[in-house]
Parts: sequence; structure tokens; C-alpha cells
Amino acid sequence: MSNEINRISNIAKKYEKVDTVMYALNKEDLKRYAKKIEGNKAVGIDKVTKQEYMENLEENVEKLVEKMKKMAYRPKAVKRVYIPKLGTDKKRPLGIPAYEDKIVQMGMAEILNAIYEPMFKEFSYGFRPKRSCHHAIAYLREMIEGRKVNYIVDLDIKGYFDNIDHEWLIKFIEYRIRDRVYIRYIKRFLKSGILEQGKMLKSEKGTPQGGIISPILGNIYLHFVLDEWFDKRVKREAKGYAGLVRYADDSVACFQYKEEAEKYIRSVKKRLAQFGLEISEEKTKMIEFGRYANKDRKERGEGKAETFEFLGFTFYCSVSKQGNFRVKCKTSKKKMRNSAKEIKEWLKRRMHEKVSETIKLLNVKLLGYYRYYGITDNTQGIRQFYEIVVRTMYKVINRRSQKNRYSFREYEAKISNYIMKPKIYVDIVKMQIAMRKSDMQKAVCLNRASTVL
Repeated sequence: MSNEINRISNIAKKYEKVDTVMYALNKEDLKRYAKKIEGNKAVGIDKVTKQEYMENLEENVEKLVEKMKKMAYRPKAVKRVYIPKLGTDKKRPLGIPAYEDKIVQMGMAEILNAIYEPMFKEFSYGFRPKRSCHHAIAYLREMIEGRKVNYIVDLDIKGYFDNIDHEWLIKFIEYRIRDRVYIRYIKRFLKSGILEQGKMLKSEKGTPQGGIISPILGNIYLHFVLDEWFDKRVKREAKGYAGLVRYADDSVACFQYKEEAEKYIRSVKKRLAQFGLEISEEKTKMIEFGRYANKDRKERGEGKAETFEFLGFTFYCSVSKQGNFRVKCKTSKKKMRNSAKEIKEWLKRRMHEKVSETIKLLNVKLLGYYRYYGITDNTQGIRQFYEIVVRTMYKVINRRSQKNRYSFREYEAKISNYIMKPKIYVDIVKMQIAMRKSDMQKAVCLNRASTVL
């Protein structure tokens, strides 16, 4: 963080509202953001690349600062493209801002992070510093294993980023920021428009997925719409335990009593509707899940407890080696199929490339896969994916030529041994233990404070 951002962060901790923030978008910081943005991304409607912008960085940034001071800076329309949604015939919209707009967005996002990060709830994990998907998974497992959880509500918000209400979002930002110039630029970004297939469209609602500022804006919106409401209304009115974990727009709520889980589904529909959002009826579900789910369902003749998916993993009820209740995770079947399909298509495209170079690039992809899916209890899942990759590579290599075909034994000896083997990279149990200790330390501090008072 720059000195200006640190200053804003310190003011935000002391006072309810921050009066001025635009001074953080100065020449030196804008140059820093320009260097930080990746240069291999798709270009916006002006077709300016990072390389082109960096050639005259000093002059370009000076002009940008001058325009911003005069309120003459206006963000360009976002170029909308559609990318395939793996596993379906649908496509997902992606917004690509102009390069200069990315620089300004990064600066504005840093300001928002400095002010709102201390406000965000402990159970909020998406796009926050030092909070990964794995932390969210550990938090959810710890909540189910350590609390009186018997029912799960897996909530899905339909087209979340496309339906954020601009008026409400501005009110949520004005709750902490008084700087009228900054607010005007936020409005300009929201209303900058969308260029789709040569047509200019108005952006009446939503924040384009792909914009640097979109994740923090999405977090601010759901902080007020869902997190605060759950913490101050749902939890306080619940007779039994109620807890929530959220990663961006994906959330899972845990309840002790069935009637309170059902009440939550009814009330969250109304709550979201007030802010222009709605749940996906086909994807949102309530299931019996927890310490006694398998036992109770078996007694009723209903079989094992149902499973649910969160962040690409399937969560299921199980036991440890010692016979204690455990929540375990494995790669979701849908994600496994999609990843396998993606690798297969990629290998086909490289069919006639040098094998050693293909394996080198393949191992980079596998490392990323293992680092995400290689978590406690998912050894079988990543092993299964490795075997799919090995078999796919074998088929692709043998299609290169009718003459020089390998037997599988030859393939194993000469090629497959160089494909990266699966490995567990993330110890979720250790994460849970660390969270448990942190909670204990907080409890001790609170106890000491109440004793002093």
C-alpha cells in the first residue's frame, strides 16, 4: 500500500466517514498501477495494449491526472465478449475495460478496500486479502463439525453481477465516503456503457465481470444486503444455531433447526428482492446435513445424507479414522468433467507440437489444478484426474502418426513418467485448528475486557 492508501485506511478506522480520497489517485500511484496490471489480457474498445501505453507512461499518466482534476476524464464503454461456460451450451458474459480505465479502476478499488475491509464480516471470504477459497472451505467445515448444525441452505443468486442496483450501490458507498468527486467517478464507471457486437448499450444495472473494481463493489453490495442482515437479524432471531459463509456471491447457511432453515429461504427471497436480486430456484436447496444426518436418515430408511457443492467441491458427511464425525470434500463431478474436457481439447490442439514442450506446459496446468483441488481428503479426486490426463495424452500421441504408435507400456516408460504426479498441497484440518485457536484467543480477550469493565 502507498502512504496515501495507508492514511485513508487509518482515517476509516477512526471515523465513520472519510471526507476526501481522490488525493490517493496521484501520478506516482497511477504509474504503479499501470506497471502492476498484466499485459497479456485482451484489449478494450480503444485497442491500446499495455506495451503501447507504457512506451509513453510519464506523459500518459500526466494527461490522465490533469483530466481527472478537471472532471474531464470519462471511462470508455466496456467491450463485452462471451466465453464458453464449460459443461453447458451457455456462454458467460465478460467485460473488458480499456487499459487506462483499468489503471483508474485499480486505484479506486484500493481506496474501497482500505475503507471497507475492516467492516467486512469474518465469514466473508471472496476477493479479500489473505482469504482464499481454501479458507472459506475450512471455515465451513469447522462450523459444521464444531457447531449444532443439522441443516444446510445452499443459496444461489441468479446473475448476481449483472443485476446489482446502481442506486443502492451508490448509497452503500456514500455510507462511508463523502468525497463527491470520487462518487461521481464511480457513477461514471457504472454508466459507461457496453459495446456488444458493434452496438452501444446502456448499463442501467450491474457491474461487468472482468472489471478490476467489480469484485470489491460486489462485496460491498452483499455486505449490506446479505451479511449485515444475516448477522443482525437472522442469527439474533434464531432459537438454535445459525451461521453463514460467503465467497463472492456463493454462500452456504447452516442451521440447527429445520423450520429456521425453511424460514431463511423464504425471508432471503424477500430480502434480495428489495435490492433487485433473486435466487435461482433450481440451484438453491435445503438439505439435512451434519453430525446426526446419516444416523437419522438411516433410521427413517432414507439412506445416506445428501451432499452439496461449494467452490468446486462436493461436501459429504463422513467419519475420521478414530470414528469421529468429519465433513469431507472431493472434487465435484461437474468440475471434474469440465476440467477433463478442457485438457482434452487443449491436448488435441497441440497434437503435432513437440511432446517435451507439451508436457512442460501440461505440468504447469496440472500444478495449478493440484494446488486448488489437492486438499485434505481429496487424494482420490486428484488421482482420478491425473489418470484421465495420462490416458488422454496416450490417445493424442498415438493419433499423431499411423506408423509410430506406442504400446501403453512403452508410453509409460518414455512419456507418462514425466507427467506431474498428484499431491496434496493444502491441509484443511490444520487450517481448521488455526481457526479454532483464533476463536479461543478472541474469547479470552473478550472475557478479559468484560472483567475489566
